[in-house]
Amino acid sequence: MKKLILSAAIVLGGLSVNAATVASTEPTAKVISVQDEYTEIGADALPAEVKATLEKSFPGAKLEKAYKNEKNVYKLEIAHGDKKYTIFSDASGNLIKK
Repeated sequence: MKKLILSAAIVLGGLSVNAATVASTEPTAKVISVQDEYTEIGADALPAEVKATLEKSFPGAKLEKAYKNEKNVYKLEIAHGDKKYTIFSDASGNLIKK
């Protein structure tokens, strides 16, 4: 009888050890970075629509740098007071959220 109880205890103990395995909970993050190739252009190369939108949407802002990619998307780095912003616009002057 002692052997039967001892055998049952060993079997049940072995089952509880296997049930106690913990799955890994390390967080995984996927980072996808899409970069468009922008080339720097002068402020005089900006379309009039883009300049008008810049003046209308950000009065008093100073254009520091302007970039353009092959999709005719303009990346504008502006300064307003002591804050700096980067905005994107298409050739028609529509602001693009990125």
